[in-house]
Amino acid sequence: MLLDGINHIAWISGDIERLKAFYAEVFEAQVGPTRPHGDEPGETMTVIRIGPHTELNIVTIEGNSEPERQTPMWGRGRIDHFGLHAASGAAFATIRERLIRVGASDGTVNDFGAVYSLFFRDPDGLEGEVLSAKE
Repeated sequence: MLLDGINHIAWISGDIERLKAFYAEVFEAQVGPTRPHGDEPGETMTVIRIGPHTELNIVTIEGNSEPERQTPMWGRGRIDHFGLHAASGAAFATIRERLIRVGASDGTVNDFGAVYSLFFRDPDGLEGEVLSAKE
């Protein structure tokens, strides 16, 4: 393969402070500063590093209501959800406990053959999934 993973995922948020706190608390993410971004006034971007080579690029745009729109699974457009790979089985268990504690998941673990899977919704309602290879 010519690629070594995903560098970043970018999306629009309506509440960057809430999102920064969530990813730092649950995933021990490294949160960068919020900086002006783009040509429009009121547009910012915050980089949240969630893995050694992976980050979330979260954009806020004053007056943009897109983060408030919620649709059911497979009706969300071309990208439905994102999957994150837990560093280990122990990390998967820790993330699961934290997601339950903050009310982002009911804790249901799916057995998809080679991996375990846990779905969650972040504070913006974006669907995410954490996966762990069976050990």
